[in-house]
Amino acid sequence: MRKLLNTLYVTSPDTYLSLDGENIVILKDEEEVSRIPLHNLEGIVAFGYTGASPALMGACAKRNIALSFMKQNGKFLARVVGEVRGNVTLRKAQYRLSDSQEESMKIARNFIIGKIFNSRWVIERATRDYALRLDV
Repeated sequence: MRKLLNTLYVTSPDTYLSLDGENIVILKDEEEVSRIPLHNLEGIVAFGYTGASPALMGACAKRNIALSFMKQNGKFLARVVGEVRGNVTLRKAQYRLSDSQEESMKIARNFIIGKIFNSRWVIERATRDYALRLDV
């Protein structure tokens, strides 16, 4: 079991995830292994035979925390996610813009300018911070 950024990876086989108040409780052989607050997480990925209580699934869906189940080798099995919200008007405008070559070119041009600017900034920072390591 490992927590990277805001995602909890449960890699121990034969564990069970349950909800206790506002915490995820990880049980192995009916003994508590770990307890992690829900408000710290954006996602949970469980590998191997890992069960989860319906209460935990509901709490994850309510808080929009993705709960993914994988086989031990990493093959995807299932995912529980909360309500998906989207802006239909925004999507329609984006599709209309994608049909116009002229508008698409403006957007693409801004992406490229941003990439060049950021690349230059990274190079300048590297030459400043690691001047002794670079052959300039």
